[in-house]
Amino acid sequence: MDQNEQNGKKQIALNIVSAKSKHKGFGAGSIDLNNLSPVIIDNGEAKIDIGAMHAKSKVERGIKFSTNREDVPNGRQVWLVWVAVDRTEQGQLYGGATACEMWIDTEAKRGWKLLADHVNRMDYAMKRRFMLDELGPEDRAALKKLLVTHNEEWWNASPDELKEALA
Repeated sequence: MDQNEQNGKKQIALNIVSAKSKHKGFGAGSIDLNNLSPVIIDNGEAKIDIGAMHAKSKVERGIKFSTNREDVPNGRQVWLVWVAVDRTEQGQLYGGATACEMWIDTEAKRGWKLLADHVNRMDYAMKRRFMLDELGPEDRAALKKLLVTHNEEWWNASPDELKEALA
């Protein structure tokens, strides 16, 4: 039993209610985001930034975003990587990881990203997919270093697909 259940509070989750099923009370049809972490890779350094869950990571704050890449000619490339942690009988592991591109010009307070792509890739990570091909060598190394140092047991138990993607 988790802390919220002990206090008598209901767990809040993003509710998805489809027309196929009838909603049967609080939390029915919800997506649990507790096993998903956003990682920001900026200037060759990877950090977990929970604010990215709501597009409010440290690098995104105060930035006006556009869907037109030409609006950010002097931007730097920043990556948001969704990492899903999976639990098996053997223990926990990194079960999914997808990378989303952003361009940010901090000085001009302008940025470029495709929000729909970020949402779709979050969904893919939750569905235990790996989409890291677009990351460059420095970004791959930074992500691998973060994942290994965060929890080496999880890294060792993770699928070879992830290890090969970050090799």
